[in-house]
Amino acid sequence: MLDAIHPKLPMRNKEITKNYYINKLGFKMIGNDDYDHYLMLEQDHIQIHFFEFKELDPKQNYGQVYIRTNTIDNLYQSMLDNHIDIHPNGSLVTKPWGIKEFSLLDPDHNLLTFGETI
Repeated sequence: MLDAIHPKLPMRNKEITKNYYINKLGFKMIGNDDYDHYLMLEQDHIQIHFFEFKELDPKQNYGQVYIRTNTIDNLYQSMLDNHIDIHPNGSLVTKPWGIKEFSLLDPDHNLLTFGETI
């Protein structure tokens, strides 16, 4: 039985990625070990892992994660209140398939989309 998924996304600079996800998005580090070229973060019931890719061209990065939530309006407002840049084409909108969602780009242009079934 499958019961969880932990996506792995590229990062150019571990400290920048860690700062963004912890200080802006509210994630926490997982465990007590700090690996040189790898980062594991979690919030609530999800984990995102990152691997070092120093040569990554952010404009060529197609890393994406879709994160389900049950508090989309509050989450979106908290992002705005904390001055987190929303993707220019990713403002909060209800999609024809019945999902309310928004998106943002992290410092390496990994696309994070948050969605809630309505």
